[in-house]
Order: sequence, then C-alpha cells, then structure tokens
Amino acid sequence: MGAMTSARNISRFWEWGRKIICVGRNYAEHAKELKNAIPTEPVLFLKPPSAYVREGSPILVPSYTSSLHHEVELGVVIGKGGTAIPLSAAMEHVAGYALCLDMTARDIQDECKSKGLPWTLAKAFNTSCPVSDFIPKERVPDPGHVTLWLKVNEQLRQSGCTSQMIFSIPYLISYISDFITLEEGDLILTGTPKGVSAVHEHDELQAGIQDVLTMSFRVDRQDR
Repeated sequence: MGAMTSARNISRFWEWGRKIICVGRNYAEHAKELKNAIPTEPVLFLKPPSAYVREGSPILVPSYTSSLHHEVELGVVIGKGGTAIPLSAAMEHVAGYALCLDMTARDIQDECKSKGLPWTLAKAFNTSCPVSDFIPKERVPDPGHVTLWLKVNEQLRQSGCTSQMIFSIPYLISYISDFITLEEGDLILTGTPKGVSAVHEHDELQAGIQDVLTMSFRVDRQDR
C-alpha cells in the first residue's frame, strides 16, 4: 500500500474528490414550495470541494445573507469514473452514499433568479455542503426508497422519501456524464424534499437517513 492508495481512500472522498454536482428541483413538492415549474430535465449546479464541512465543525452563515436555508439530500459517491455512462450500467459507477445538506442563501438565490444570474453565491460558499460519513453501497440496497429527515432544534422540518424524486439516481448519473465526465470521488447531490426553512446562529441541525445514520451540525455566524 503506497502513499497514493491511502490518499485516495473513497471513505474520505471529501478530502480529494474534485467536484460536487447538485440537482435542483428534483422533488415536485419542493419545486412547488419555491414556486418553480416542475422540471422536464434535471436542473444542475456545482459546488466546489471547499464547500465540504464535517461534523464537529460549524455551518457558517455567510455575511451577505439573512436567509440561510437547509436542504437535506442523499448524496451519491462515484467510485468509478466515466463519460456517457449508459443507464443500464449507471449503478456500477456508485461506490456508496452520504447524507448531505445543501445550504442555500435563499435571499441571494431569489435575487440571482430575478436577474437571470448564476446561483454561485447562493450555493457554493464555504460550509455550504455538510456531509456525513461515507455509507458503503451495501448499506443502502435500494437508494430509490430511502427516508431522509431533518430537524432544527429538535423540531422536524423535512421528511421525504427518495421514491418521490422526479429523476432517479441511475438517470442522473447517465444524464450528467453525457456532458460532465464523472470521476472517482465526485459527489452528486440528488435534490431535497419539501420543508426547507431558514436557520440561525446557534441552531442545532440534526439529519438522518432512516435506519442508516444521523449527523448533527451547529450554525455559527461567519466572523468578518
């Protein structure tokens, strides 16, 4: 086992994975709650790897937002890269999963949407992608039927099943890989169920995949 092997341990994908590809509006009820049309093809945006934050470190509210929202999502960790991956082979490219939060500066996103500008400042800031431990593929035999939930200060805010997704995980892998080559260690965020809402300094967020794992994060203000 050379140094290279240990540097590419998939169970620590957040340390070396090169991109985070996010799918917006992949649950109809969430699209509706934000008054967006139900998409006919996946809505994609990116987060940089610097967005990752792990349990034990806080989610930092960027200084420029007054409406930071939580979005709980199932993340798909790519174990084998590829371009133009056929739908029938898509799941062979999955190494495992992670529970993720897509933290969103909603006021900034609304402003960007109204101006027709990209969502980068709303979605890609530091700590905008809290991530759980790696979950090996075997522990989630049917990723299309997994219950996700999120609580803020012990109050349930989001609960949904991945069976409510508009575009399935194999479809997303195949679709994305047609124009963005997927690489080992990449993460795909598959969208959030309804119930998104704002969080504030000192809030405690707890999220879980039913029967698999839970994680918790504290919210802090970013020091200027």
